[in-house]
Amino acid sequence: MKILNASEMQRIDRLTRERYGVPSLTLMENAGRGVVEFLTRRYSPLENHRIAIVCGRGNNGGDGLVVARLLRQRLLKPRVLLLADPADMHGDAAVNLQRLEASGPPEMVASPEVWRDIYPTLEDATLLVDALLGTGLTRPLEGFLLEVVRDLNRLHPSPTVVSVDLPSGLSADTGSVIGECIRADASVTFTTPKLAHVLPPACEQVGELVVHDIGTPPEAIESDSSLKLNLTSPADLAWIAKPRRPDANKGNFGHVLVIAGSVGKTGAAAMSALAALRAGAGLVTVATPKSALPVVAGLGLEFMTAPLPETESGSIALQALDDKSMEQLLAGKSLVAIGPGIGGAPETVEFVRELVRDTDLPMAIDADGLNALAGSLKCLAGRRRVRVLTPHPGEMARLVGRSVAEIQSDRLGSATGFAGEHHVHLVLKGFRTLVADPKGVVWVNPTGNPGMAKGGTGDVLTGLIAGFLAAFHDRPLTEVVAAAVYVHGLAGDLAAAEVGEISMLAGDLLDRIPDALRTLTTPPEPEARKAGAVVREEVY
Repeated sequence: MKILNASEMQRIDRLTRERYGVPSLTLMENAGRGVVEFLTRRYSPLENHRIAIVCGRGNNGGDGLVVARLLRQRLLKPRVLLLADPADMHGDAAVNLQRLEASGPPEMVASPEVWRDIYPTLEDATLLVDALLGTGLTRPLEGFLLEVVRDLNRLHPSPTVVSVDLPSGLSADTGSVIGECIRADASVTFTTPKLAHVLPPACEQVGELVVHDIGTPPEAIESDSSLKLNLTSPADLAWIAKPRRPDANKGNFGHVLVIAGSVGKTGAAAMSALAALRAGAGLVTVATPKSALPVVAGLGLEFMTAPLPETESGSIALQALDDKSMEQLLAGKSLVAIGPGIGGAPETVEFVRELVRDTDLPMAIDADGLNALAGSLKCLAGRRRVRVLTPHPGEMARLVGRSVAEIQSDRLGSATGFAGEHHVHLVLKGFRTLVADPKGVVWVNPTGNPGMAKGGTGDVLTGLIAGFLAAFHDRPLTEVVAAAVYVHGLAGDLAAAEVGEISMLAGDLLDRIPDALRTLTTPPEPEARKAGAVVREEVY
């Protein structure tokens, strides 16, 4: 699902009107109807609520006026506050004001003085619809509207607040919070999410996010190659459900070589290997220091193992590259996953650098493998080679020689800049993990939870990415990596729902990969496929 900024959304709306003949008034009507459908579904019976709708003068306010009219048609009696002079309203918003007035005018609140008189009467509302400002805001609120937003926030946690399109005060064009904004319990946006809906910290103000289809033809968006930011959704992963051929064999799904582990860090190697198998890889071999091999082998029945020469501390020795067995080990493999649990011994660091530099096989690089590359990024040279790097913010900071705070202040720029400069695929982990490719395409991941902030979950992700790349080698690389990240987070969400975020272990996440995949491969119920059903509505 594409993520747009305000100007891109305006361009798509204009295209919808001019090329596809959908009137803007119809789009506004559909938007208001979508909000009413959400309110009905989530907060029924609406008759039990005291509903207030606060509208501005622009198109967002027009959406709110549609909501008010449709609720009145259901014989409900919402309070409708218009924070504008009707003479200042134009276009579709003015038309919908006229339509609403047929059933009674809104309360006119065109000045701070009137607002201060009316504001105390909102304290008994149980459901508030925020239709003050939409996607056009580019600077912090000030004056009257700032006062209104602050006052509405003082009512929190009652009433429940549902924002139309975007919480008033947020800018659609950034994940930053540019100033005071409405704290919403839910937001209903239209056609696609905007940057503020999905990127932190702005997305933390959005609440539950619903993306509602209002009639924009999908091809109007999909045909625009300039739109490079995406939110991963189940609809984007339908290809995972494609049945395997009846005559398939393990050779069809790749052979992953996992180079991982050291004495004392054997679990990382085993979890990566098991995750690769759970992701669908046909074969997995773990290459690990010889003294660690018996422990690694004992942690899994389904993967193979191979011993590597080791240092005195029990990590991989540089000699592993001199041994002809490495050449044999790489032969016949589909890709290499390297880094989990290998440690930071000088010889091991040099081993990683030389292997990354000299091996043409696709690679997924994580953990100590990333730390080994810090200060030696020239190892990544080679535009035609597949390299997937999966740093958390600390590892990313070490890779580029910046602070964690700098990385976190511009995660999108950090990810796209590094991926483009070094011609790699970068997975910048964290809240709303980003997957960036060398051409500037980015996928934002909505799954996952704080319970995954625990040792071992990154090792599972490394294996998932490797296994997906092996099993789905015929799919576009960026989509496959994004799918692995989504499934990883979804497995974490399933684990948290069962055992709780505090007690969740990486092994719990590993065990729920099959459940996560089943949620993506189970066909929808016939009722959801019937004619006239909503084409696309996603909830986050």
